[in-house]
Amino acid sequence: MDRIDAMRAFVTVVNEGTFTRAADRLGLSPQLVSKYVSQLEQHLAVRLLNRTTRRIHLTEAGTRYHQRAQQVLNDIDDMESQLDDLQAQAQGLLRISAPVSFAIRHMAPLLSEFQRAHPAVGIDLQLNDRKVDIVEEGFDIALRIGHLKSSSLIAKRLAPVRLVLCASPAYLEQHGTPERPEDLLNHRYLRYSYMDMDAGPAVHKWLQGSGRDNTKEMISNNGDVLIEAAIAGAGIVLQPTFITGAAIREGKLQVLLPEHEPEPMGLYAVYAHRQLLASKVRGFIDFIDGFFGEPPYWDRFGQ
Repeated sequence: MDRIDAMRAFVTVVNEGTFTRAADRLGLSPQLVSKYVSQLEQHLAVRLLNRTTRRIHLTEAGTRYHQRAQQVLNDIDDMESQLDDLQAQAQGLLRISAPVSFAIRHMAPLLSEFQRAHPAVGIDLQLNDRKVDIVEEGFDIALRIGHLKSSSLIAKRLAPVRLVLCASPAYLEQHGTPERPEDLLNHRYLRYSYMDMDAGPAVHKWLQGSGRDNTKEMISNNGDVLIEAAIAGAGIVLQPTFITGAAIREGKLQVLLPEHEPEPMGLYAVYAHRQLLASKVRGFIDFIDGFFGEPPYWDRFGQ
């Protein structure tokens, strides 16, 4: 018995739900897949699956073995993929989804340098602030910002993303500078419509608190529009420093309530599979890792 083949057969049966679907996935006969699983159980001297005519059920031992076996197979695939990458030049069209404001402000130098290092890779960059379905929409990689929830996707953290509350000096001169979060109730709020209300920071809850006249707010699904409005004196804005950093450095915006700054979010590269990762994807992940610096260059505004 080849233990790796038997392990892969068992893991595929669990993941696919039936021996027939597992056989199709592996390009083997159902009989051979069943034989591999039986041999694995004999080798381990423990039952991994309870089989019925309609379904399979993992035993307690099977559940524990499946988790470890899946990791072992992932590690083997990663190792072989990395060795293959040493022999193969990254090539092909790399489809990337990225947030609008971040991409416009920060991705052109990254992509230019990446293509100089990997001239056989083409780039198809699509900008969208919604969370695209990577698999369904055919993307290789998506850049996402936030506190990522657990999912089947692979996510690599690239940089911290700070949220700061700020307004123009002219606005603050006219309306006063808030000293406490409670003071925000009396100010005009330039609201980003994709802000997660449930996971929003404490200052955001004051900006959205009861007793406000929300009909006078400005709302947009684009952070750049809100920042330009804030610079023009329209109100207070809560946005990432990768958008606000330049205006803060130039004195066009002033940071408010820095002691109440929310916990940083993260910039992540998200992709669908760890196994057999294409060289163009691995090349991009390796290239972008550390590209923006630590701390990121957009945070170097003396705050």
